Amino acid sequence: MAKFELKLPKMGESVAEATITSWLKEVGDTIELDEAVLEIATDKVDSEVPSEVEGVLVEKCFHVDDVVQVGDVIAIIETEGNVEEESSTFIEEPEVLEAAEHVAQTMQVAKETVSPLASSDGRFYSPLVKNIAKQEGISQQELDTISGTGKEGRVTKDDILAYIENKSNGQNTFQNKVETTSHQDKEEVVLTETPSVQPEVKPILQETSVVKDTIQETSKVSQVPIMPSGEDEIMEMTRMGKLISHHMMESIQTSAHVQSFIEADVTKIWNWRQKVKDDFMKRTGENLTFTPIFMEAIAKALRDYPMMNISVQGDKIIKKKNINLGMAASLPDGNLIVPVIKNADQLNLFGMTKQVNDLANRAKTGKLKPDDTQGGTYTVTNVGSFGSIMGTPIINQPQVGILALGAIRKTPAVIETAEGDFIGIRYKMFLSHSYDHRVVNGALGGQFVKAVKDYLEAWDSNREI
Repeated sequence: MAKFELKLPKMGESVAEATITSWLKEVGDTIELDEAVLEIATDKVDSEVPSEVEGVLVEKCFHVDDVVQVGDVIAIIETEGNVEEESSTFIEEPEVLEAAEHVAQTMQVAKETVSPLASSDGRFYSPLVKNIAKQEGISQQELDTISGTGKEGRVTKDDILAYIENKSNGQNTFQNKVETTSHQDKEEVVLTETPSVQPEVKPILQETSVVKDTIQETSKVSQVPIMPSGEDEIMEMTRMGKLISHHMMESIQTSAHVQSFIEADVTKIWNWRQKVKDDFMKRTGENLTFTPIFMEAIAKALRDYPMMNISVQGDKIIKKKNINLGMAASLPDGNLIVPVIKNADQLNLFGMTKQVNDLANRAKTGKLKPDDTQGGTYTVTNVGSFGSIMGTPIINQPQVGILALGAIRKTPAVIETAEGDFIGIRYKMFLSHSYDHRVVNGALGGQFVKAVKDYLEAWDSNREI
């Protein structure tokens, strides 16, 4: 008999941890090869962890709602056969384990030495929690005061997000105490070191305090507690709903959102698709919707305007080499997910159609993998599928732009010809472009969306599939 360590697999370059949402097997259950043992959730997608061997589950190393790091052992499976014949993922001999433990302890000491958020009392914080704390300006002293609901009192993502929310509601007094102390200390240091500037420093500190007090008061006013009546229903937000809420607020607070709108005549595309869609289905087995056609035009426009295909990191701009289009897709529970079409500018119409249909179908059935939602450089959302003619979408961080596709409508329009103008019925739609005004000015934002319009209106009616 041998014991196999089932570890949390790598799920993408930017995914370092996952939350266990449910165990599909209990201790003593028989497990088949590739059979799902548990379900996990990341901040991008839900997934299952299959077994790499056949055997019997003898130990569960974590509980539901525990946060697990990539590479951590999450379960022990007892298998038939000798340990020596199995792979290196099996549990090793005591001597090897002792050596490995010594190395692990050494690495942990090194990590704690260099980590800017290492706890003073030895408390463990996951990389995600550390990153959130860093982004929100939460000091180590303040982080140590947050109550944790995870294993051994660890602070989970939900704990720190709840703390931040309560803090914005004025329910947390730690920051006020720290700010008061820091202001007093700063005044004392400045007054001691540079007495000649005392009159100038004090007003600045007072003004800063007034600004902060004003912001806090505004936050309190805008988040007045709602008192439900006896007939109201109180529902807990889903895990994904909380994540989406946090991401949306984070984007609004990060980017200077501005919009440009333009109307496109897609009559040629409408008529061409009506003509070829049945034959396209017979030849390729794929349903030709408008989405891949629009995606093709957007990818071309991004190639023409590469400064829309960027990200912002501090005061640095990262110009992306690949054009990876995020495609916002609605889920059956009403939430939203954004799978990514990698290297979209290199796909022909058939390849784009296949990618769009595959990602959309797997999003609806909950079969997306973490890698399917990673690496997006620009996002597209189809608000027209719900009948909306335009929208003001929120940017998907850390991108700098998102395009909303409005509903296609038959409208009367002025048609210009060599013989003169006349009124005709045309198929038209609005393109709503939201972009980050920190790095994208109005000219670039407008030129990009006009390029998309031009590609759509210049569609070749005789294009072969």
